[in-house]
Amino acid sequence: MIESKEFSDIRESVMLRELSDADLEKLSGVCEKRQMGEGTTIFIENMPGEALFLIRKGIVRISKMFAEGDEKTLVVLGPEDIFGEMAIIDGLPRSATARVTEDAELISLKKKDFESLCQEDPGLALRLVMNIVKVFSKRIREANDEYRDMLAWSIKSS
Repeated sequence: MIESKEFSDIRESVMLRELSDADLEKLSGVCEKRQMGEGTTIFIENMPGEALFLIRKGIVRISKMFAEGDEKTLVVLGPEDIFGEMAIIDGLPRSATARVTEDAELISLKKKDFESLCQEDPGLALRLVMNIVKVFSKRIREANDEYRDMLAWSIKSS
């Protein structure tokens, strides 16, 4: 459990958009704060997904391992960004690895606590899910743009 004031400096996060002060108060009751130092691994690809994370301070790198043993950075995230959100939606193993690259303060929401919130306050849970879907949509659009650029580059260089 955290205090709702923990959300004040990240109020513009997509995850928190359109949430009232009362919503934030209720959400703070099911979230936890975690301090993590530079170099700390938050989770590793294929491990069970148990929580989503909202970055309050610091930088987190999301990466993926490839067959050759190379680790490729997918995205670097900072304050107000969320990651690991699929864990509370589908409960499947992690699709990537998350590591702290600059001392971080994270707010976490565990899947079990999200499920309880769904029972206790379906309206708040729906607003959170809609905000998470906005994050998904943005990431898919960006990936599509990168894919289109990659295809255009490969056609030009052929």
